[in-house]
Amino acid sequence: MSQPPSLTTFVIGDRLPWPEQSVVDNESRPYDPAVVYEAGFAKKCTLRKISALGAIVRGDLDNTPEQCVALELQTGQRPPGTIAWQEAGESGICFKEPLNVLALITRNLVSQPAERRAIPRVELRCDAWIKDGEQFAAASLRNLSSRGLQLEGEALPPAGSTITLFVEGLNIPAGEVVWRKDNLAGVELQHDLSWAFIIPWLRALVRAQPQ
Repeated sequence: MSQPPSLTTFVIGDRLPWPEQSVVDNESRPYDPAVVYEAGFAKKCTLRKISALGAIVRGDLDNTPEQCVALELQTGQRPPGTIAWQEAGESGICFKEPLNVLALITRNLVSQPAERRAIPRVELRCDAWIKDGEQFAAASLRNLSSRGLQLEGEALPPAGSTITLFVEGLNIPAGEVVWRKDNLAGVELQHDLSWAFIIPWLRALVRAQPQ
C-alpha cells in the first residue's frame, strides 16, 4: 500500500518560511522526517516547511533561541543554523548559508519510486486567472502539488465549482474548488500535474525573480 503524500512544503524564493497566513491543512497526512543535532545530541522531528533561508520543524526540542544546531534532512544534507523561535511544539531554524530549494525538490523526486513520482507541495507567488463558467477573475497562486493547489483572491468561486486556471508557462488541468475560507481556496485537480513540466517551470520562475 502506497504512503500518503507528505505535507512538507518547499518555499520558493530567498525568504524565511515564516510568518505565514493560516491555511486549511489535512493534518492526518505526514510530514517528512528530520533530525536536529546540537552538541552531539540528536532529536527526531518532522519538517513542516523549508526555504532557502530556514525551516520550521515540529517536535519536542530542548534547544533555546540563538542556539547553534544542524538540521539533517531526509536527503542526507545537514545544513547548520540557529534556533530563531519556539512555540507550540514548533521551532524555526535560520540557516547559516542559503540552500538550493530546487535541488532539494529534485532530490525529493529522485528518492520516490519512478512509477509514482510526484511533485511535493511547493509554496510560491505568481499571477493566475480563474475561469468559472463565463466569468474570469484574477488570483494569486500560493502553492501547488501534483494533485492540487491553493489560490488567493478577492473574487474566488464557491466550494463545489469546477474551474479552469490559467498560469503563464504552465498547463494546469481543470479542477474543483474543494474548500473556501475568506480569500483562500483549495482546488483538487482532475488530473495530476506532471513533475516533468513543473520543474522547468519552477526554474524559469526562480530565474525571473529579482536578485
